[in-house]
Amino acid sequence: MIEPHVPAPPGPPPSWGAPGGTGAPAPLPVRPGTGRFLVLAGVFVCAACGLVYELELVALASYLMGDSVTQASVVLSVMVFAMGLGSLAAKRLRRFAAAGFGALEAVLALVGGSSAMVLYAVFAWTGGWGGLWADGPRVLLVGFSLTIGVLIGAEVPLLMELIQRVRRQDPGGAVADLFAADYVGALVGGLAFPFVLLPFLGQLTGALLTGTVNAVVGAALVLGLFRRDLTRRARWLLLTANVLVLALLATATVLADDFERAARHAVYGQDVRVAVRTDVQEVVLTGDADGRPLDLFLDGRLRVSDSDERRYHEALVRPAMDGPHARVLILGGGDGLAAREVLRHPGVRRVDVVEPDAGLVRLARNDPGLSALNEHAYGDPRLHAGTADAFRRLRSTPSAAYDVVISDLPDPDITASTKLYSQEFYGLLRRVLAPDGRLAVHAGPVADRPRTFWTVDATLRAAGLPAVAYRVGTRDAREGRDAAPAPDPGRAAAGLHAPAPRGWGFLLAARAAPALRLDPAAPRPRTLTPESLAGGARDAARTRVPGLSPSTLVHPRY
Repeated sequence: MIEPHVPAPPGPPPSWGAPGGTGAPAPLPVRPGTGRFLVLAGVFVCAACGLVYELELVALASYLMGDSVTQASVVLSVMVFAMGLGSLAAKRLRRFAAAGFGALEAVLALVGGSSAMVLYAVFAWTGGWGGLWADGPRVLLVGFSLTIGVLIGAEVPLLMELIQRVRRQDPGGAVADLFAADYVGALVGGLAFPFVLLPFLGQLTGALLTGTVNAVVGAALVLGLFRRDLTRRARWLLLTANVLVLALLATATVLADDFERAARHAVYGQDVRVAVRTDVQEVVLTGDADGRPLDLFLDGRLRVSDSDERRYHEALVRPAMDGPHARVLILGGGDGLAAREVLRHPGVRRVDVVEPDAGLVRLARNDPGLSALNEHAYGDPRLHAGTADAFRRLRSTPSAAYDVVISDLPDPDITASTKLYSQEFYGLLRRVLAPDGRLAVHAGPVADRPRTFWTVDATLRAAGLPAVAYRVGTRDAREGRDAAPAPDPGRAAAGLHAPAPRGWGFLLAARAAPALRLDPAAPRPRTLTPESLAGGARDAARTRVPGLSPSTLVHPRY
C-alpha cells in the first residue's frame, strides 16, 4: 500500500554538532549548484570504491577457495542483504547526516581496503589449524561481505539528506540524481578492477589504494563542504580518525610486498623459487634446488609434482598414442610434460599445444628446472605452441585435422574448466579427430569423485565418443603401493594438501569404443605396464555410477 504523501519540512534537521543544535543549517561555503555537483561526485567515487570491494572479495575468495560461482553467490547475496540492513540502520543517523557519513566512510575505507590482506593472512597462517580456523577464510569472507554491505547500504539515506541539505528539491528527482551517480560510479569501479587495479597493482595494493581514495573523498566532502554543520570537536575527531585510517592504509601499502612474500612462504613453504602473476593466473615454482623436488602451483593448486608427474603424464598420453599419431593436439599442458611423452613416439610429425597462459609457456620453455623436467620439449621443431581459447581454436580447425587429442585440463568441477568438459566441446573435438583418431581426457580422481568422473563419460558418449575408463594411483615409494602423497608441512597450514586425491582418472575415447593398449613401437614407459593399465581399467569400472546425464554449456552438471 502506498502511504499518503506528507510534504517535506522546509529544511532538514540540523546535523550532529551544528552550532546551537537548533535553527536553520549553516550556509555552505559554495553555491548550491557547485555543492550539488560535489555531493554527486562523492556519490560517484564512493560507489566505484564499493563495487571494487565486492569484486576484490569475489576474486580473492575464488582464488583461495575455488568454485567462483559459489564464492560470487555468497559475497553478492550476503552483501545485498546487508545493504538493506544498513539502509534501515542509517535512519537513526539522518539527524547527524554529515558527521555520520564522514565516520561511515572512514570505517568503510579501513574495512574494505584491508579486507584482501586480512583474508589472505587468515588463509596463509591459520588454514590448517582445524576446528573453527579450518573454515576461517570462509567465515571471514561472510563477515567482510556483511560488514561492507551494511556500510555501503547506510550511505544512501545519509547522502539523500546531504543532497537535500544543499538544495531542497522534489524527492523523486533527488533519488534519480543520486542513483544515476551511484550506478555510473559502479560501472567505472567494475571496469577499473579487472582492467586497471588487478593487472597493474594486484589484489592487495589495489584494495588498499581503493580504501585510500574512499577515505580521502569522504573526508573532503564532509570537512570541506559541510564543516559548518559540525562542532569544532566533531571536526577534529573526524579529521583524526581519517588521518589514522590513511596512515594504516599507507603503512599496509608500503609493507604489501613483504607481506605477500611472507604469506607465500607460509602457503608454499620456504623453497619458493619462482612466483609470477601472468595475464591468466598466479604461477609458483618451488624446489629444484639442493635436491628438493620441483612442484608447480597454478592459482594455489598443485598441478605438477616432480615425484608423481610421470605416472600422471604417461597414463594420460601413452594409451592414446597406440595407433596413427602423426598429428597431435594437446589442450592445456603448457608445462610441456604431456608434450614430452608425445614426442617420445616415433612417427610424430607435428604437435600443437593450445595453452591459454603464455606466461606458463614461457616459464616451461626458459626455466632451467621446468625445462629440464619436460626434457626441453619446446626446443623440438615439431612442437608448435599457441595461446588461444580452446573453443575458438577448435571452431577454426579443419575437420579430421588430428590423429590424437590430449585433454590435459584442470578437474571438471573447477568452474573455469566446466565448459571444456561439455557436450558441445566434445562435439567440436569429434569433428577435428580423424576417423580412427583417439581422445584422451583427464577427468579428475575417479575414486574420490566418481559422480563427476562418470558424468564426463556420459558427456563423451552423448557427443558420439564412447570411452573406456582407467585410473592410476599416486605412488608412496616407502610403502610400495598406491597411496596419496604425504602432506608437505610447509603447505599444510594453507590446506593445499587436504585431503590429497588417491589417484587420477582418465577416459580414452574414439568414434568406436577403443582398445586400451600401449604402443609397442614406442620406448617403454617408466611407470606404466600393460598389466597395470588393465588393472586400472578394472578399478575404474568398479566405481561406475549409472544413469547420469551429460553436461552441457547451459546445464553444467559438475
